[in-house]
Amino acid sequence: MGFLVMIREVSMAKAIRVVLLCVSVLWVVPKECACRSNFSRNSSSSSSSSLRPLRQRPSSVNVGALFTYDSFIGRAAKPAVKAAMDDVNADQSVLKGIKLNIIFQDSNCSGFIGTMGALQLMENKVVAAIGPQSSGIAHMISYVANELHVPLLSFGATDPTLSSLQFPYFLRTTQNDYFQMHAIADFLSYSGWRQVIAIFVDDECGRNGISVLGDVLAKKRSRISYKAAITPGADSSSIRDLLVSVNLMESRVFVVHVNPDSGLNVFSVAKSLGMMASGYVWIATDWLPTAMDSMEHVDSDTMDLLQGVVAFRHYTIESSVKRQFMARWKNLRPNDGFNSYAMYAYDSVWLVARALDVFFRENNNITFSNDPNLHKTNGSTIQLSALSVFNEGEKFMKIILGMNHTGVTGPIQFDSDRNRVNPAYEVLNLEGTAPRTVGYWSNHSGLSVVHPETLYSRPPNTSTANQRLKGIIYPGEVTKPPRGWVFPNNGKPLRIGVPNRVSYTDYVSKDKNPPGVRGYCIDVFEAAIELLPYPVPRTYILYGDGKRNPSYDNLVNEVVADNFDVAVGDITIVTNRTRYVDFTQPFIESGLVVVAPVKEAKSSPWSFLKPFTIEMWAVTGGFFLFVGAMVWILEHRFNQEFRGPPRRQLITIFWFSFSTMFFSHRENTVSSLGRFVLIIWLFVVLIINSSYTASLTSILTIRQLTSRIEGIDSLVTSNEPIGVQDGTFARNYLINELNILPSRIVPLKDEEQYLSALQRGPNAGGVAAIVDELPYIEVLLTNSNCKFRTVGQEFTRTGWGFAFQRDSPLAVDMSTAILQLSEEGELEKIHRKWLNYKHECSMQISNSEDSQLSLKSFWGLFLICGITCFMALTVFFWRVFWQYQRLLPESADEERAGEVSEPSRSGRGSRAPSFKELIKVVDKREAEIKEILKQKSSKKLKSTQSAAGTSQSQHGEIT
Repeated sequence: MGFLVMIREVSMAKAIRVVLLCVSVLWVVPKECACRSNFSRNSSSSSSSSLRPLRQRPSSVNVGALFTYDSFIGRAAKPAVKAAMDDVNADQSVLKGIKLNIIFQDSNCSGFIGTMGALQLMENKVVAAIGPQSSGIAHMISYVANELHVPLLSFGATDPTLSSLQFPYFLRTTQNDYFQMHAIADFLSYSGWRQVIAIFVDDECGRNGISVLGDVLAKKRSRISYKAAITPGADSSSIRDLLVSVNLMESRVFVVHVNPDSGLNVFSVAKSLGMMASGYVWIATDWLPTAMDSMEHVDSDTMDLLQGVVAFRHYTIESSVKRQFMARWKNLRPNDGFNSYAMYAYDSVWLVARALDVFFRENNNITFSNDPNLHKTNGSTIQLSALSVFNEGEKFMKIILGMNHTGVTGPIQFDSDRNRVNPAYEVLNLEGTAPRTVGYWSNHSGLSVVHPETLYSRPPNTSTANQRLKGIIYPGEVTKPPRGWVFPNNGKPLRIGVPNRVSYTDYVSKDKNPPGVRGYCIDVFEAAIELLPYPVPRTYILYGDGKRNPSYDNLVNEVVADNFDVAVGDITIVTNRTRYVDFTQPFIESGLVVVAPVKEAKSSPWSFLKPFTIEMWAVTGGFFLFVGAMVWILEHRFNQEFRGPPRRQLITIFWFSFSTMFFSHRENTVSSLGRFVLIIWLFVVLIINSSYTASLTSILTIRQLTSRIEGIDSLVTSNEPIGVQDGTFARNYLINELNILPSRIVPLKDEEQYLSALQRGPNAGGVAAIVDELPYIEVLLTNSNCKFRTVGQEFTRTGWGFAFQRDSPLAVDMSTAILQLSEEGELEKIHRKWLNYKHECSMQISNSEDSQLSLKSFWGLFLICGITCFMALTVFFWRVFWQYQRLLPESADEERAGEVSEPSRSGRGSRAPSFKELIKVVDKREAEIKEILKQKSSKKLKSTQSAAGTSQSQHGEIT
């Protein structure tokens, strides 16, 4: 734990002199900063007589070792340091003939004696000091190390606040508690616990370690609900009083960060108080494994105290060097157990030795000089001139920080913050007869069941989904992680703030009978409380004067200020409130709507056009004409009714098109393609007619209501006053979110003012509309006999919940209970009990435009009809073109005859007659075409036969 202090057997006068020496040092150290600017130890102004250069290759080098011998850590550290010194001196590859001399000193677990030892140690011109084990002593003697430039390597001071900026000559060769607290926070988050009670020894190591834990938990939205400090060296009676007080609190998760020499007393007292039973969670830092490892044999009584405890132990990589060292331990210390601090102490000696070897190989000398500040004693008889400054201390410290080798604890290397690289901890579960490893933690991958060194070759991954541990058995032989909290057994009931409403009292209001409040919200809260697996004593406290509705924002602030534990009522869950309190699951849906006066819409002489939109009317009319034209094209060659003069044919197209709307067309279809198209079209017409009839019936028979205000958008753009319920969040929402002037907002006290303001209107001192939450509007509409309606859409979506203090575990359990009430139908029963309306009103006025049938409802039908017409037209023209091709030779002869009679058309007559002939073929009756083709086929047959006869006669003549 520090530097060697040599207490000499002197006379009483000399003893007094030593005490005065220590007091003088405590006076000198604070003046370090003020005096440093006046003195430079490497300055050439230092007198040459004050320098005492040693030989370039001295025969020995002094190193100090300061720690408490009679402690778990000290009993393991002393033989480890001696073994390291012997191993260094026996190894010819290190220091090469220079003997490493370690001077031991017992700090006796005292900061004062440790400081005295540090001062006397410096008289021996040590180049480094190993220790101390105590963070408190490390804080004190680090000032001495700073003043004399002597590197201080501690194998046991884990306090995170031992800063490299404040103490540049301090170096921690063990793990920093900063990482251990991160490991504990990850374990708490992994287990789902949000609140813990920290039990710690009230010294630098305990306070600062728990402070870091609190900071880490805050980042994870967890917290230390209470810090229970134990006085160093406290007896069992003091510990008992402390544990009795924390046992009255709600959290059942305890983090114990104390000293290994007295920490077991905490569990002994906890066992006697019944705090090691089911439902409790105990987490111990590395002190507990250190204490257990230091025992040669852990007896059954000790293990019985620790059943179910989770502990963290420094993780050191398994290696052959480590196994050999552990095998030697029985020869080094046969009567004491082995702990990780012995390995860190062993590696600290080797770190100094290897750094010295580099120091000398770089041709550095060890020199010391006097510090002029230590001569300014102001007439005191204390002799401080014996203390010397290590001139090469800064250079030697840089060499130590740059070292990179492997020891029994694994790789020894330091990061930019002077912490050991790759910090890792082993997670232990104490159950049965021995600790059991359930996983590991490293800042590389968080919690894992795989050894940390295996994961270092992979990319870092500390995501929540990647965290893994083996099964843990908690106190009481519980395998499932406990809830971690209970309702506090301190005699204080739950303080419940309830708004004292003057309107809409069915939701919540004052009551003459116990518990003093009543309403829908109260019944929901009581039903949820009854589902909790533990009793919750409670008292309801009315908030408000009963003359007007209280401000719900102020009610929530009362919960934040700890005047209430929970606020129960019709409290809307909005973003601003969730920043300060925790809401339960919503038990009723809510949202802002606009209520405005309405009047019955007057009937219009053009109402028959309302069933369809303009686009629907246009497309329908277009398809009537299109299908009529298609049928005329397909029937023109077959059906005499579709032939005649152009005027008659045009009238036929229009008549046939629109007569199909009423299925009254008198023309018969003859062609197969025409009948196919007509069947599909009549199906489309049937659906359109049915839809039109139904929509028109609805428009003409259902009562139509209209309002000047169409919704929140038209209300915002107007300059008319808007009514809101007094005390709700609607006013702030309209002002902050919709930028409505505060002068337009009119607070209304109760339902009577609502109705009166709406009836008067803005011109008579009333309001144009009211903006309020949906549950209130349902009551308002039924109580007003449906004289008013909501306009537009609901423009916010939220709900009502119960507001608990931040991170209250009761909020989570209540949310689960509310969900259970909803699944079992109990919420609906409570709703019917309190909110069974006498008049069922249509909440929103109907909009004629919303009831119109648009093209998007029928485009599929029109698509089918269009595809059918296209297919029929394709088949028709393919047939016509085929017939034209068969008639083409006859047409070509007539064309050539025409060219002889009219030579002037020779330039373009070859194409025009062909197109005309195609039109003629299309216009001819199908029967005529068939007759022409039949005659043409007959002529071809006769000409073939005549040619055959001529050929036979010619053959006979030749013969």
